Amino acid sequence: MNTDTARPALDRTFSVAPMMDWTTRDYRAFARTLTRCALLYTEMVTTGAILYGSPRERFLGHDPVEHPLALQLGGSDAGALAECAAIAESWGYDEVNLNVGCPSDRVQNNLIGACLMAHPDKVAAAVKAMQAQVSIPVTVKCRIGIDDQDEDADLARFVEQVAEAGCQTFIVHARKAWLEGLSPKENRDVPPLNYPRVHRLKAQYPSLHIGINGGIKDLAECRTQLDDVDSVMVGREAYQNPWLLSSVDSRLYGQSDPASSRHEAARALRPYIARRLEEGARLNHLTRHLLGLFQGCPGGRRFRRHLSENAHRDGAGLAVVDDALGLVPETQPAMAG
Repeated sequence: MNTDTARPALDRTFSVAPMMDWTTRDYRAFARTLTRCALLYTEMVTTGAILYGSPRERFLGHDPVEHPLALQLGGSDAGALAECAAIAESWGYDEVNLNVGCPSDRVQNNLIGACLMAHPDKVAAAVKAMQAQVSIPVTVKCRIGIDDQDEDADLARFVEQVAEAGCQTFIVHARKAWLEGLSPKENRDVPPLNYPRVHRLKAQYPSLHIGINGGIKDLAECRTQLDDVDSVMVGREAYQNPWLLSSVDSRLYGQSDPASSRHEAARALRPYIARRLEEGARLNHLTRHLLGLFQGCPGGRRFRRHLSENAHRDGAGLAVVDDALGLVPETQPAMAG
């Protein structure tokens, strides 16, 4: 167990959502060239992968620059989750988050994700077991409900039972998950967003930290949401339009922003890319996270095309990135949200 008692309290005002195949360690390192303050999350990692996968570095490895950083766990067995939470703390993570929101068939079959909304007793037992093993925060990311659950009574019952077990922080995706009849992709868009339900949850439980997630696309909307909840989590927009992150620190935290231009952010990542290439990573696995950096900018399409056509080649290195940047004018209009 990590015994570092000097760990600062997490400021969750803004976070980037855990997203499978997207919020990898390489994306997170890139995000840090744009924001130092935002809380970053890993992809969901199942307890089985951590306990039985090898090497463990594949699932838990991260760079010091990524902090503050939370590990999202998938699982339902309290003992396994507790063991994985302790492992996460020993690897230096700042928070452990339990996934109670993913709607995919694969995780349902293993009682992981959104289906756990129907089992608040299991979630409560898991939270209690995890908290007994770690000193870092244990949090829950959930939906406002699943299938035919009542968005008011059932969500309140879930939160009350899990909070009674010790959970103080809930990040709520403000739409239901339909486990029957909708694909995981459809579950990200089809069920209607219900922000007022999350706002009422905060009003009902003022002592709990209630964060909101789902469909939020710019920082102006984040500021509006923060009038009614404690924190905002942004997902796809933070990945597909990463420059959104470039003014998070100044607009939401009152701190200076790390990059004044897209080129500056990309150049700041060069040492990290060089180090990862030396470790054996392929360039295209790193640069795929940069493809949206110049979204909507003159030359942005040429930048994406050059990386897409060249980064996968054997021996591709930093020259490919530099050449791609050379296709985009240095002076760009300010386009932060």
